[in-house]
Amino acid sequence: MRGFGYLIKEGLKNVWANRMMSLASIGVLVSCLLITGAAVLLSLNVNSVVESVGRENQVTVYLDDNVTELQAIKEIAPEVRKIANVSECMFYSKDEAMQQLEDELGDLFGELQGDDNPLPHALHVTMDDLSLYEQTADEITSVKGVYKLSDRSDVANKLTSLNDLVTHIGMWIIFVLGIISLFIISNSIRMTMYSRRFEISIMKSVGATNWFVRVPFVIEGMVIGIVSGVLSSLCIAFLYGGIIVAVQYIIPFSEISYSDVALHMTLSFILLGMIIGAMGAAISISRYLKKEGGEILGW
Repeated sequence: MRGFGYLIKEGLKNVWANRMMSLASIGVLVSCLLITGAAVLLSLNVNSVVESVGRENQVTVYLDDNVTELQAIKEIAPEVRKIANVSECMFYSKDEAMQQLEDELGDLFGELQGDDNPLPHALHVTMDDLSLYEQTADEITSVKGVYKLSDRSDVANKLTSLNDLVTHIGMWIIFVLGIISLFIISNSIRMTMYSRRFEISIMKSVGATNWFVRVPFVIEGMVIGIVSGVLSSLCIAFLYGGIIVAVQYIIPFSEISYSDVALHMTLSFILLGMIIGAMGAAISISRYLKKEGGEILGW
């Protein structure tokens, strides 16, 4: 236990002893985490907008001409509500449709109106997931008494494609910035190891295990990652509101409150920073662990 405490102390000492390189690493990692966080928040907001549009994008289900109002309410509507992807199903009578048509056409309606109401009863259906539009539409049309649906497949496909595009771009941004951060941290810690190569050489010569040599540098990388994660979360919390207001000035939309995701973002930043820091250190030290004594110094 005392030995492990010594290794932690050495790792913390490394951060301070090489503070200029540590600050440079923290700066780069904070920048990468901020861009990553911005990509994640953008993806979450776009997904929220897509889901919101999807919920408001009602599909009109037209019923057969011979379906009565009672049949529509008591038999057909309950069957449609049972479908897994249907979140809402509201009855819309042909009298309501006729009244809406009258309101829209005004005086012209009086000239066109006949004795009979030719419009069918209908249902206004809202789907949970527009990406399942085709499957849900097939299930709805299979219900007895349903004539056809208003075609929203184009809107559904566009919203689904936009959602997938933003998600994929966000994932690639996270991956690329993770690699860049890993490279920077590795080089930063490699400089630390180079300045301590004599110490590492002596440790290896007297029989220190690879684990004993490796741990202080891994801890150094993790400390850099934790500090970077905390600073990133503070920065993005401060910047998020202003960025959202600026974007809403151009494109009005209902944003996700940062307080709803603050804890997850902070923990994710810290965890990601620790992983990148630890991996960077492990990669950097590996070349020295393959050598013995004077080999480390190039003798």
